[in-house]
Amino acid sequence: MESTSFFILLLEWIIRLLLVPVIAIRYRPPTALAWVAIVSLQPFLGLGLLLIFGENRLPKRRISEHARRRRVLQLDIWPMLQKYCVDPELDFDERSQHLLSVQLGEMPAVTGNDLQVIDDTQETVDTLIRDIDAANEHVHLMFYIWRDDKTGAAVCDALIRAEERGVRCRVLVDAVGSARFLRRKAPALREAGVEVHACLPVNLFRRRFSRIDMRNHRKLAVIDGRIGYTGSQNIVDTDYGTKRIHWSDLMLRLTGPVVLQLQAVFCTDWFAETGQEIDRNSSFLPPETRGDHVVELFPSGPTYRTQNLHRLVVAMIYQAREEIIITTPYFVPDESLMQAIEVARLRGVHVKLILPEKSDQILVSAAQRSFYRELLEMDVEISLYKPGLLHSKTLTIDNRFALVGTSNMDIRSFALNLELNLILFDSHSVEMIIKQQSKYLQQATPLKLSHWQRRRRWKTLGEALARLLAPLL
Repeated sequence: MESTSFFILLLEWIIRLLLVPVIAIRYRPPTALAWVAIVSLQPFLGLGLLLIFGENRLPKRRISEHARRRRVLQLDIWPMLQKYCVDPELDFDERSQHLLSVQLGEMPAVTGNDLQVIDDTQETVDTLIRDIDAANEHVHLMFYIWRDDKTGAAVCDALIRAEERGVRCRVLVDAVGSARFLRRKAPALREAGVEVHACLPVNLFRRRFSRIDMRNHRKLAVIDGRIGYTGSQNIVDTDYGTKRIHWSDLMLRLTGPVVLQLQAVFCTDWFAETGQEIDRNSSFLPPETRGDHVVELFPSGPTYRTQNLHRLVVAMIYQAREEIIITTPYFVPDESLMQAIEVARLRGVHVKLILPEKSDQILVSAAQRSFYRELLEMDVEISLYKPGLLHSKTLTIDNRFALVGTSNMDIRSFALNLELNLILFDSHSVEMIIKQQSKYLQQATPLKLSHWQRRRRWKTLGEALARLLAPLL
């Protein structure tokens, strides 16, 4: 018995001594400290978690192949988009923003677009189904969550009707977020002729990627290469199956040259998961001018060289002059993002955070609350949205820049997930998002520092412990 205990103790120290140097080399200090704490306290558990969740990069082969596919598609669509690209020489700030976003997201800002902001889940579903029912050539859908509920069934029925008319339908869904859909609904869709594939399938023994909780969090739709959708909404009822809280989402319906960029993202992800080429002649049609909105699609995730979305957000906060407004369901910033917010406040920039009062993620929500006191002491305005879970992800900087899409303001969205956001450059487009943010603000309650300081100590302690795990969330 004593020899067994000694052997276990020896193994624990061997794990500690071997893993701590590896962690120190592989990770940046905040993440490294979190891993060291876990490995030091529970070596066997820490080793298991590190093997499963320790790597936040896709395999090098997949990254290089993804980059090659992006370049190929860019060469295909660039001649079509060239006359719509905005001239970055008009204004220094606009040129700086545009060049940064192009370098990080590898897509140009284009004019000639029309966009419709939809903040009602049922309206989004009804509009999407109408567009699917009017499709003549193809329907491409990619969503993180597709549930086997009323909304999911309605969209499935629309796809089956489209296939019966001879429309080619392709669907990508995340293997984890849509696991039940893949088991219950996908077989019927495939039988009807719809091509359905899972993104980043999970296989512990023969993994195609390095971390099983690295997910494809994108939401997009492209119909006939002319109509596009992106935003925060999944194919799911507003209660997400909880029956106790309703989500408030935001989607954009797009027409114009930017739809080619949406199509390029779908085709790249489709090839990554299936190895199949989608016919470019039928998918990438010459764009038509539909409006005067200047927009740029900004994909992000571990297939890029850097945490490109994080770089963009931090840089734009440093450029703010008057006001920053953020809406997100999950706000778990790293040190650099907190510093950017602090510097903005010191420069006199008004910073407003609109966050949900209720959350569906207990640990993430606790980590998020641990930042409230620090933010309030900076005079950041925090307002808690009361009607339900605010799932809309937006960022506006003054009246010059807006970001709308799938990404939360947390480490997971910046470092782990494949995300998709839309950058709005013209003042008219940005004003549409600010107006939407104002609607959320009207339904939210301001959080006061004096009230927050009166909370019970045990709550503060629990949130502080959750914050220690923030780099791993």
